[in-house]
Amino acid sequence: MTESSLSQTQKGVSLEVIAKDAAVALIIKASGLVLIYVMQIFLARWMGRTEYGIYEYVVAWSLFLAIPAGLGLPRTSMRLISEYRVKQDWGSLRGILRGSWLLTMVVSTLLCLGVAGIILLLNHYHSFVYATPMLIAMGLIPLQALVQLQLETTRAMNDIALAYAPYQVIWPVLVLCGGLIILQKNHSLTSLPMIEVATVMLLVVVVSQSWLLREKVDREIEPASPVYDYRTWIGISVILLIQRTFLTILDETDIIMVGSLIGPAAAGMYNAAAKTALWVSFVLEIMVMVAGPAFVTLYTQGDMEGLQKVVSRVTIWIFWPSAVIGVCLLAFTQPVLSIFGRDFMAASLSLKVLILGRLVDSLCGTVACLMVMTGNQNKSLPVFGCSALINLVLNAIAIPRFGMLGAAMTTTFTLVI
Repeated sequence: MTESSLSQTQKGVSLEVIAKDAAVALIIKASGLVLIYVMQIFLARWMGRTEYGIYEYVVAWSLFLAIPAGLGLPRTSMRLISEYRVKQDWGSLRGILRGSWLLTMVVSTLLCLGVAGIILLLNHYHSFVYATPMLIAMGLIPLQALVQLQLETTRAMNDIALAYAPYQVIWPVLVLCGGLIILQKNHSLTSLPMIEVATVMLLVVVVSQSWLLREKVDREIEPASPVYDYRTWIGISVILLIQRTFLTILDETDIIMVGSLIGPAAAGMYNAAAKTALWVSFVLEIMVMVAGPAFVTLYTQGDMEGLQKVVSRVTIWIFWPSAVIGVCLLAFTQPVLSIFGRDFMAASLSLKVLILGRLVDSLCGTVACLMVMTGNQNKSLPVFGCSALINLVLNAIAIPRFGMLGAAMTTTFTLVI
């Protein structure tokens, strides 16, 4: 990162610094999204829509279960580390770095054991196609939880490259290479070996990122005895955990319920549409990951005028690019989906509906991030809770009746409200 970025806590926050960091974030995020999208295209072509659907269904579950496994500590760590840096409270900073990692490991391991037991019990009484893949994917849960914790921690340390490159750039490349090797060796590719490849490669990423983060902390933070304020951390993280669970329901439940109620083939097609629609949120994600620590810094310093100026400018930076991306995707839904395979063009209408939802979501700007970073997360909780409940109920009604389109309409409706 730039020197101006590293000295942010001493000099305040400027739009120039945010713009420079946004440029770095743009390169990393764009590379990551392209690589992930390319990986999904090749996996869909190599595996076919059914095996690809099983793989994505299991990955969606691992992402969902990683939220309770993380206890809400990723966002808590990002907020508190930024705050501790402003106050130069090095003992508390080192304490939350170590304590949050240990808590995540313990809770995620216990959760894996519990979920594995439930799957075995359910499969004993009623055999289902996802049982074996989900058992193999148990290792993804703690790894997904840890990578999210390390991402937010490194982001708070103002190192965008180290925060996002391992998970969003390096991991997709490793998974794609692993899948290609298996395909060349076996002349076919199914969901089970791909889940194993994804797990092993994510382990490599987590260990490598953890080591680099530790080196960065020792290099930039003054030595101090760790202060473990678990009560404060948990008090903040519980609300953020509930909020994050609601957000994950909005992001992942449609894929999970399509796979559960219709089947893996439909899950594969719908996942292609859902991941394509995420391109509309591309700029929003970049600005949130860059501006989040800046919000904390300005709020902690009491610079409300500067905070308002940054929020207004960031909202403008989000608006126009998101609108352009949305319009372009709406015009070329079928050609884009055909890249995954001709069968995936059946999700064209679902993609159009999802694009509209993502466009409205992006235009709302950084409100949710701003509330969390300024300690007002409790006020947003009822909104996310109602949206998540509506999402679950409407998906249960709409998917059996309208199929993939029902899931898309439900997701768009809940994003709008």
